[in-house]
Amino acid sequence: MIEVQDLHKHFGGFHAVDGSSLRIETGSITGLIGPNGAGKTTLFNVIAGVLKPTSGKVFMDGEDITGLPPHTLFSKGLLRTFQIAHEFHSMTLRENLMMVPGTQSGEKLWNTWFGRKRIADEERALLAKADEVLEFLTIDHIRDERAGNISGGQKKLLELGRTMMVDAKIVFLDEVGAGVNRTLLNTIADAILRLNKERGYTFCVIEHDMDFIGRLCDPVICMAEGKVLAEGTLDEIKANEQVIEAYLGTGLKNKEKTA
Repeated sequence: MIEVQDLHKHFGGFHAVDGSSLRIETGSITGLIGPNGAGKTTLFNVIAGVLKPTSGKVFMDGEDITGLPPHTLFSKGLLRTFQIAHEFHSMTLRENLMMVPGTQSGEKLWNTWFGRKRIADEERALLAKADEVLEFLTIDHIRDERAGNISGGQKKLLELGRTMMVDAKIVFLDEVGAGVNRTLLNTIADAILRLNKERGYTFCVIEHDMDFIGRLCDPVICMAEGKVLAEGTLDEIKANEQVIEAYLGTGLKNKEKTA
């Protein structure tokens, strides 16, 4: 699904991503781990078009997508979530989901005058889709609550729900478990597994919770100092001497950095 070739992203003299190469196979749930400052989020941002790479290539299904903007990648089925959920806080959960699909008829002034039936039909379909997604994520009981009033874990579920409102092929999840209680984290994990198994979603997950990674991800890729150190099962990664060095040795030097 995704192939990254010798990717570099520099901020002045700081090499946040420093020659990383990796593959994300179609239908997989790939874990991306590493100490703070390893370059994981920067890598996500380059793949997802938020940042342009200094050099290197990114391919999706064999197509060169290097440097394409996020809205173009969105239309190709590449989506991402963020460490801090980005919701429309004054809108309900239903309304947040209904905002997601692009090129809606109601976005054009002409259609608001002469295409009202088409707009109404689309809105009914979107409402039904949003209700289906909220039920799938087990948060349909708060569908009419304002998104700004729900918990951090529920906001992470809402972000996941946005990916279900369009034909997502691959979803990049950036610390989906950060600040989420264990009960909701299990709900999120269940939803990811079901989307993978039942709907064919491919995922790449940044996460520090190794239990979460171990339950969901195979393979697991470890980064440190902008480079890919190792890839394998979680047990193989845990036994890798370079990974141990990154977390317990040089990784401590980067503890206060973020990428």
